[in-house]
Amino acid sequence: MNGGSGASLARSAAFLGYRPRMSESYDTGRSGIPKMFVMVGLPASGKTTRARELASTWSALRLTPDEWMIPLFGQEQPEGKRDVLEGRLIWVALSALQVGISVVLDFGVWGKDERSALCALARSVGATSELVYLSVDETEQWRRVQARRLTDAATIFDMTKADLDGWREIFQPPDAAELETADIDPPPGGFTSWKGWAAQRWPTSLPGDDAAESV
Repeated sequence: MNGGSGASLARSAAFLGYRPRMSESYDTGRSGIPKMFVMVGLPASGKTTRARELASTWSALRLTPDEWMIPLFGQEQPEGKRDVLEGRLIWVALSALQVGISVVLDFGVWGKDERSALCALARSVGATSELVYLSVDETEQWRRVQARRLTDAATIFDMTKADLDGWREIFQPPDAAELETADIDPPPGGFTSWKGWAAQRWPTSLPGDDAAESV
């Protein structure tokens, strides 16, 4: 990277209010190792805003399922289609990482197993990973959802207060240990690898050979 480009990137990062850690700078810059940023959080927690910032700062590919689901299927989400779509976006992410392009997965990933699987998949193609968790309290979350209805109704899914309450009950927020460690838990019982788990959780997430070997 030449000096002009570096200065431009620094100005962009400063404008966005995001300061990369030294380890991030090393991973995505000097060493050339691509990184998968995994956005974690409930709806209206600010994930997509932060994902856009990260994508701009790191010249990364951002993959946000809602930006695909609504144009393809409208407000009604056909059963099972989201998992298929997310799987294909993971496939795209892994393909990008393999050619040295960093990726921002803006999925939300409410379960720890999902997060562990994504980090393991990134590692399997020689990339690093980082969980980016954004929390939001119930009052602020509902305020944001209502505000979006006035400004972005055509680009977001409709959500009720009951929906938000139900989702909060099943969300597994990451603790400090999960956010700070590079260690990855072993896959759940019945699976010999995270690839096998991912192949069931997200159909179409792995290339054909990998998916077959993971079963």
